[in-house]
Amino acid sequence: IRTRQISITNHQLTILFGNNNSIMSEASNMIPPPTNNLVTPLLTDLYQLTMAYGYWKTNKHEDHSVFELFFRKNPFKGEFTLFCGIDEALSFVKHFKFTESDIDYLRNSAALGQCEDAFFNDYLKNIDCSEVTVQALQQGSVAFPRVPLLIISGPLGICQLLETTLLNLVNFPSLVATNAARMVIAGKGQYGEGKVHNKTPKFAEFGLRRAQGPDGGFAASKYCMVGGFDATANVLTGKMLGVPIVGTHAHAFVQSHASLDEVQGLKVKDKTSGKDIDLTALVLEYRDKLGSKDKTYLDTNDGELAAFIAYGVSFPHAFLCLVDTYDTIKSGVRNFILVALALNDCGYTSRGVRLDSGDLASLSKKCHEMFEHIAKEFHLPFFGELDVVASNDINEEVLHQLNEQGHGITMFGIGTNLVTCQAQPALGCVYKLVQLNGKPRIKLSGDIVKVLIPGQKRAFRLFNEDDKPQMDLMIEINDAIPKKGQVTLCYDPFDKSEPVKFTPFRVEELLSTVWDKEKGCTIEYPTVAKAKTYAESQIRKLSPDIVRRVKPMPYKVCVSEKLKKELHALWEAGTKSSTKDKNCNTCICT
Repeated sequence: IRTRQISITNHQLTILFGNNNSIMSEASNMIPPPTNNLVTPLLTDLYQLTMAYGYWKTNKHEDHSVFELFFRKNPFKGEFTLFCGIDEALSFVKHFKFTESDIDYLRNSAALGQCEDAFFNDYLKNIDCSEVTVQALQQGSVAFPRVPLLIISGPLGICQLLETTLLNLVNFPSLVATNAARMVIAGKGQYGEGKVHNKTPKFAEFGLRRAQGPDGGFAASKYCMVGGFDATANVLTGKMLGVPIVGTHAHAFVQSHASLDEVQGLKVKDKTSGKDIDLTALVLEYRDKLGSKDKTYLDTNDGELAAFIAYGVSFPHAFLCLVDTYDTIKSGVRNFILVALALNDCGYTSRGVRLDSGDLASLSKKCHEMFEHIAKEFHLPFFGELDVVASNDINEEVLHQLNEQGHGITMFGIGTNLVTCQAQPALGCVYKLVQLNGKPRIKLSGDIVKVLIPGQKRAFRLFNEDDKPQMDLMIEINDAIPKKGQVTLCYDPFDKSEPVKFTPFRVEELLSTVWDKEKGCTIEYPTVAKAKTYAESQIRKLSPDIVRRVKPMPYKVCVSEKLKKELHALWEAGTKSSTKDKNCNTCICT
């Protein structure tokens, strides 16, 4: 038996495991409660409870149901989505239980006050997810419209009660992860091929202060990491998830210093000798030395220079300064150079500068020019490798523009546009009943995009000879499974065109069981690190045409011949039913 440390939400679990299946089973059920303690059975819409009562009252609550959670359109005018949220969904399912307080509240509410006592005392008091099965995509999967992200099956009453909360736990995480992935692709390319000064640009999340509340802030910090971000400024996220945290100082730190008198005598310990060195005196020596050749160094802002000295004394190992408080080039960058040179004499290598305003492309290139000049003059190669961090209201479009202009930014700090998903505020996942007591159910609509593909399904991804996804295929639960090397007929579910004939080089089933009734969780609890690695591999396998910025190519989502025939048979039956054909008992149209 060996020990493995797994970082998960607000719990650190040390799991002992070996080849013993019982040990693995026990470990797989060590699921923490939802991160947010608001995630309880009451975090739902009232109509879930009114429907549950209606099912119970008419003895339908134990009918076997199948629901699908999916979306109809990719966000951000793109053609792919990253699926996230299964971790919190599993926590919710595991710990689903009405408390006595919950039941008392519902019993005494005006909306449910007329319901029979047995509904509260016998049904809600004892209900849990021990009869529910959940199938899901893997966290970090690339997903496409109509393909289920989750399939929930079990008694109609409990499956209905899960709807609102599951949607809440999947919609935003998937949206913000997708937003992050698009920004990462814009900044460094689909394959990470983009280089700036021989570095692959890094991405840090800076959005907590403008996120939609604490939960929105934490969720954004967490799931943007799955989308490819490298670090966050959110300290709580760092503690809870074990992800890197980053940050330097704000303008206030610079503004709080007005004179070099404030930092007279500040010392830093020499890394080699251990002696205390007067950093201020050393900085002023360099100011005189550089000022003899470039008088601009003598005219930099003294308060800013004092702030940088104070910060250098505080963080000599990680010296990175915000340089745009007064004048980025004439003062900020030059003051940084002075302190960085002094710290180097004491054995410390500085990190770089941050830009938070102005023409980021031009300023970043100018920073590197100045650093390279110092590197040559003082024979200090590390100056040519310093980072330039930029953080000024950056979004996906700005990243593309910066690439077109050419820039020297080696790290992007992105806040508001990332965490609030300003380009599109919601993904639009839905949760639909597709089967009841073994019979498929359909929802009809005048808007074809809202017509439901009925019945319990399996979904497969078909790959071409380059191991790139070619299309997703949905089939009936008992339909023939597509196989490697065999011609597969793939139908558009609504178009009358001929089917696409495709011979897959590889076939991958997309959904697996993640929660199996009383057995509980059947997978290792998802971690950010694993989901991030998986998402990156998924994106790299996509055709570049799907992820391109302008007019991305839609990805094919098809159905089998059998599923298409069933869809259209139920569609026709549903149409007849809606015109008072009382002989139709094959489907329900809502």
